[in-house]
Amino acid sequence: MAANTQTTHRFENLSGHQFMSLVTVRKNGTPVPTPVWFAQAEDRLYVVTQANAGKVKRISHTPAVTVAPCTSNGTLLGEAKNATARVLPESEWKMADAHLSRKYGLMKRMFDLASRVRGAKRVYLELIPA
Repeated sequence: MAANTQTTHRFENLSGHQFMSLVTVRKNGTPVPTPVWFAQAEDRLYVVTQANAGKVKRISHTPAVTVAPCTSNGTLLGEAKNATARVLPESEWKMADAHLSRKYGLMKRMFDLASRVRGAKRVYLELIPA
């Protein structure tokens, strides 16, 4: 049986990490790294963020991003991989939220509560290998 030559990387560089550096790009080409929580499901990554966050605006005009494992303050811990990001429609939020909740448990529930108290509007991002 022939090997599948079309397999994509599944972000193996992020395996075992709690944070990743999500690098989005400003219109002028300046890269903007941001440490974020993420959850992986197959060859997709999910991120939750505030709807008015700069990364959401940057992804809307330039969906090409890079991701790399990092510490909570953004210090890189491994190699970067190229990805394509999109803001998920609300109909797909439940699945993304479930993956993040499964990974972060109590910390995620506390984050959710704090967001509700602040009245922060959130969105979910999906990233696929580029």
